[in-house]
Amino acid sequence: MVNRILFFALLFISTQVFSQSGSDDMGWWNKLHGWEEGDPGWRNWMIISPGYLGPNALPVPEVKRGFLNSNTEIELTASTHLLKGDPTQDISGRLFVPFCQNKIAIEIYGVVVEHFAFSEEIRNERFARIEDGKGYAFGDLYFSTLVQLWKNRKMPDALLRMAGKTASGNQLEGARNTDSPGYFFDISFSKELAKTEKGYFRPFGLAGFYSWQTNDELNLQNDAFLYALGADYSRNNWNWSASWSGYSGYKNQRDKPMQLNFEMRKDFEGKAFRIQYLHGLRDWEYKTIKFSFIWKLKPVN
Repeated sequence: MVNRILFFALLFISTQVFSQSGSDDMGWWNKLHGWEEGDPGWRNWMIISPGYLGPNALPVPEVKRGFLNSNTEIELTASTHLLKGDPTQDISGRLFVPFCQNKIAIEIYGVVVEHFAFSEEIRNERFARIEDGKGYAFGDLYFSTLVQLWKNRKMPDALLRMAGKTASGNQLEGARNTDSPGYFFDISFSKELAKTEKGYFRPFGLAGFYSWQTNDELNLQNDAFLYALGADYSRNNWNWSASWSGYSGYKNQRDKPMQLNFEMRKDFEGKAFRIQYLHGLRDWEYKTIKFSFIWKLKPVN
């Protein structure tokens, strides 16, 4: 019975997603933006930048802490993104698998389904082609490889991350995803301080490079400096974290998102849960709350 309910729920979502491709009659959009026959196609009007797209299109990458966790993790997350004129909800997933004696890991993650309902003002500003502003979308899929450069030395722990963004997400016409690939890489550092039997304090930082494809024929790629600073406090299997992160593109088209990140995580035997709050400061201005449940499995050797 449960399997049937899940099947029909997924069938309904899929039908909604693929049916939300905008109205067949785009006369309203042509009139609104002054498009005439012979002008460049509508895709050229879209601005491929975090400030002109949905919350999951070009988000600031999650901050790494300079070391790899020892367990394989499967994570399911429910998120709500608050912004006047563009409230958004989504369900996302993540798979993290360490191996080679915890020196290398792979991570796969992305938004499974997103529900949106943006206002007329947001629609017009983003050149979106969904007249009523409502619908569903699939998100992009990300693949990353993480390499532990060194750990447990006098110097801070160091972790290299190399990640690629696919163009699997849909709803470019709704300004929800980019319909283009991207990639980023960074090195994160951290060091445990004031360590006791019950916990520790760990400051961390990150620096890297983020690049994504745009629709600008003269400059098809936007390049950005990726950065983060923060600290963890861990005690009795509880972890509290606060960080500042963002990236800075060069086109000055709302392509310098900056945010504050707060996280609380509790680990149990074989599972964990975490709550995150992301507070957009610039260009990416959503206020996001995330609830995650994590299954922890034995590492692959």
